[in-house]
Amino acid sequence: MADSPYSVNQGFRHSLAVQIRVLGALLLRETLTRYGRHNIGFLWLFAEPMLFTLGITALWTATKSVHGSDLPIVAFALTGYSSVLLWRNMPGRVIGSLMANLALMYHRNIKVFDIFLARVILEFGGATMSFAILGLLFVSIGILEPPEDILKVFAGWHLLAWFGASLAIWLGALSHEYEIVDKLWHPFSYILFPLSGAGFLVAALPYAAQEVILYFPIVHGTEMIREGWFGERARAIYDIPYLAIFNTILTSLAVLQVHKLSSRVVPE
Repeated sequence: MADSPYSVNQGFRHSLAVQIRVLGALLLRETLTRYGRHNIGFLWLFAEPMLFTLGITALWTATKSVHGSDLPIVAFALTGYSSVLLWRNMPGRVIGSLMANLALMYHRNIKVFDIFLARVILEFGGATMSFAILGLLFVSIGILEPPEDILKVFAGWHLLAWFGASLAIWLGALSHEYEIVDKLWHPFSYILFPLSGAGFLVAALPYAAQEVILYFPIVHGTEMIREGWFGERARAIYDIPYLAIFNTILTSLAVLQVHKLSSRVVPE
């Protein structure tokens, strides 16, 4: 006899409730483990990226960096470096995270994906709160104008977060089997930084350089965020379908690798 729609719906709601409780517990555990209860505690979650962004902003302002536009350097640093922190910090936290949490795998409701997802959510929350707080601060004191299209900023930010989350989960799953992933990610992330669009506008580059730089998906997200904030002044060039397709492929790789790893992981 087939299950009734009511029982199926009830089973789904129960599973969803369990999943939410598991993620909530993992987030709380990760926050306490990483930041503890001393000083400002979990506030370091967004205070740390804020300090990084403010430091880069001060450095670029002091050196009068040229970024190929008439946008204020403070505005350029906020939208650029905040975007870098969003996608770069996720893999750094997820790589090697399963090895550090193997004991949790004895709990039948905790899966490999949950370990990775909890860290991704934590990094996303920290970077997003940092970006929002600094943006509100700079707007309130008159350094920045409010975003011209907040929905476009929102969309670009979440497309970059999708990229960062997919990359983080894929590399996190790979790193459990191949230790070299951890060794390679750190130098590779530094190489990606100057190619991410954080320090320049694509429109300011020669045409030949534009064709090359637009192969990097993160550039499209950064350009979209800047156009959403500054409108036509940003002279943005981006291709959202390209970024979405790239993210979909990366997500598929991540899901396949996690599925493969889940059948092999041994709790300690």
